Amino acid sequence: VQLQACGGGSVQAGDSLRLSCAASGRTFSSHTMSWFRQGPGKEREFVAAIRWTGGSTYLADSVKGRFTISRDSAANTVYLQMQSLKPDDTAVYYCALDLDSTSYYYIRYEYDYWGQGTQVTVSS
Repeated sequence: VQLQACGGGSVQAGDSLRLSCAASGRTFSSHTMSWFRQGPGKEREFVAAIRWTGGSTYLADSVKGRFTISRDSAANTVYLQMQSLKPDDTAVYYCALDLDSTSYYYIRYEYDYWGQGTQVTVSS
């Protein structure tokens, strides 16, 4: 299984970015895909998750109202639309896939596969 993330970059505070992550290598039917991030000197933290079956979404409190997670089932791709970016959003963003659709989506150890990470830098 491969997760290919892209879309990061350097932006100003208040700008928007969209990250995408495409999964390949096997057939997926009932799983969870998420985004985590790791800022400088910080632990990796949960950002957003989406259940592939049903489409339920979950967001960390710190990004609610600014970030949206969505999916393209046909393309096995998950997106993270980020708006009103803040310097505190600066981090390497990782997509992750959990083959279990019922696990605790916010716990990184639940995930089976990880992408390589994409850097997001927000300057004030």
